[in-house]
Amino acid sequence: MDISSRVALIRRNAVEVVEEKELELLLEKKSRPVVYCGYEVSGEVHLGHLVTVSKLIDFQNANCKVIVLFADWHTWLNQKGSWEKIEQLTKLWKKVFVGLGLDKVEYILGSTFQRKSDYIDDVMRIAVKTTINRALRSMQEIARDIEHAKVSQVIYPFMQIVDMKALKVDIATAGIEQRKIHMLGREVLPDIGYKQVIYVHTPLVPSLQGPGGKMSSSIPESMVSVRDSPEEIKKKINKAYCPEGVVADNPVLAIAKLIIFPRVGSYKVERAEKFGGDLEFSSYAEMESAFVKKQLHPLDLKNSVVKYLVEILKPVRAVFSSG
Repeated sequence: MDISSRVALIRRNAVEVVEEKELELLLEKKSRPVVYCGYEVSGEVHLGHLVTVSKLIDFQNANCKVIVLFADWHTWLNQKGSWEKIEQLTKLWKKVFVGLGLDKVEYILGSTFQRKSDYIDDVMRIAVKTTINRALRSMQEIARDIEHAKVSQVIYPFMQIVDMKALKVDIATAGIEQRKIHMLGREVLPDIGYKQVIYVHTPLVPSLQGPGGKMSSSIPESMVSVRDSPEEIKKKINKAYCPEGVVADNPVLAIAKLIIFPRVGSYKVERAEKFGGDLEFSSYAEMESAFVKKQLHPLDLKNSVVKYLVEILKPVRAVFSSG
């Protein structure tokens, strides 16, 4: 695969690449760069997580070494669970991620390296150079109860930045809500003797309930869990916000674009002959155009999304059914 094809694959469905020129230069210099994504292990794995999982699969296919960091310390610092619960979830999440297609990646637990003295020294070096207000701003999109932030939630972004040095990464990928932490990283990584890291930010899946929210495990009505049965998936998608011809904040279209299309060569919508017969799309852009022109009805879109999701999540359901 040539460099332009690798860049296109990495760039697919990303909100932004910081900086894209640096990405091209990296791929010219390094045949197999290291990319990582960190996950707080809290709550249900849901379709929102599948966006970054899909992006990591893109990185795999673009000949990158992929690291998945299960950030147990970060989860605890952000008040997302007890150590016992975090340990249980970490084991489950790994099985789920393998079932979703991340079976050729390196899985690393944060606490296996975040207690080392060199790591702590780097965290303290960043802390000395960063104001409390700057650290709090970096956490605004991801912290729990930011209005009553604990000191632990100020340490969190410093650790996330030091993770990049400790794991020797070239690229970090994450949802766009991580952008403020990453921009702090652009400022302070040189202060701890590490190179600039390239950031690839992915969009968020809107809440199933409609505008104003994102899919979140803390709001069960907003999301489809990977453990949901086919019947539960159908029920949730059928109730999802999806007004005819409207693209903005449409979770059903977002699921098709960010989760389904990266996994299929073409997308088929099955319809009865009396409604015009089957439709087939070779790209998301074609599907969106048909939806905007009202050639694709929301119910037909929902039915097709359910069919594909049930198939995509089949290996994960086997994880839960086997215990």
